[in-house]
Amino acid sequence: MPDYAALLRGAELRVTRPRVAVLEAVHARPHADTETIFGAVRTVLDGVSRQAVYDVLHAVTAVGLVRRIQPAGSVARYESRVGDNHHHVICRSCGAIADVDCAVGEAPCLTASDDNGFLVEEAEVIYWGLCPDCSATQTSRSKP
Repeated sequence: MPDYAALLRGAELRVTRPRVAVLEAVHARPHADTETIFGAVRTVLDGVSRQAVYDVLHAVTAVGLVRRIQPAGSVARYESRVGDNHHHVICRSCGAIADVDCAVGEAPCLTASDDNGFLVEEAEVIYWGLCPDCSATQTSRSKP
């Protein structure tokens, strides 16, 4: 289990109970939305406000302790896996999200055919499909 206080100090953030609780929630619930994180934090810090959780998420994202993703058609989600330019696969049916490591090469995994003069530092890829559970359900429905 990560030392959340050390992570915060290393990012030059003050160690507070809400910050530690948010980091714990994000680490325990990969790809969680803000409501899920807020609910988890409330179980540990009953009096924490929704705004405090939003502020903490903003602060820890800004310093790179947490990564914010927002797939098309979805609310923002947060994950603790940072700094490695991984990608995601998302189920079109239930919305489940899983991490996908880069398939080939080094970050940024993909080379743009025309970078328009940009210095490309990261490529973001989202794979869409059906998770194993939804795929099995769909297959069993289509059988006579």
